[in-house]
Amino acid sequence: MHVQEWLDTVPAAAVYAVVALVIGLESLGIPLPGEIVLVSAALLSSQHGGVNPVVLGACATAGAVIGDSIGYAIGRRGGRPLLAWLGAKFPRHFSEGHIATAERSFEKWGMWAVFFGRFVALLRIFAGPLAGVLHMPYWKFLTANLLGGIAWAGGTTAVIYYVGVVAESWLKRFSWLGLVLAVLFGLGSLLVVKRKAKRSEQEKAGAEAKPEAEPAAAAE
Repeated sequence: MHVQEWLDTVPAAAVYAVVALVIGLESLGIPLPGEIVLVSAALLSSQHGGVNPVVLGACATAGAVIGDSIGYAIGRRGGRPLLAWLGAKFPRHFSEGHIATAERSFEKWGMWAVFFGRFVALLRIFAGPLAGVLHMPYWKFLTANLLGGIAWAGGTTAVIYYVGVVAESWLKRFSWLGLVLAVLFGLGSLLVVKRKAKRSEQEKAGAEAKPEAEPAAAAE
């Protein structure tokens, strides 16, 4: 079953909880489709009056910030052995190459790697734990984490919500436009057929009148 279809079958409170939980676990360092769940829920909120986009965005932001903070604490406590353990458990996501790429991003951008990492699937999983492993000062991490969470979760919710509203409105207008065009096409076809039928009758009448006129002319 599609994510949005499944979300549509559960109460609004469950939608908020699922979004916050999945994003929180992803931010903590567990590879989950947080972005897909958020986009699906935001699109659902544009079509479902029971799901409030503001509450949804707040829950997504809370999940992102709390999950990243827990990931930071775990990474700071676990250190390099934690990354090695994650690499063994999730080799596709926590391979040595991915970890090296994330580390270079942190070395180059510092706290901004946490902020911009929120918008990149790979770094979104790494940001919290890796910031802890590298002993980034918590106030820097928290600032970037909070701003990034608000910008990513709140921004994604707002953009997808309004895109969904506009798309639904456009589709409604399109359906009415299609109906009007169908009616106009039908009327136009009817007029063309009537005109052709009238012209055919006139030509037939003219053809029948012509032989009658020829004998009369011959008699004269």
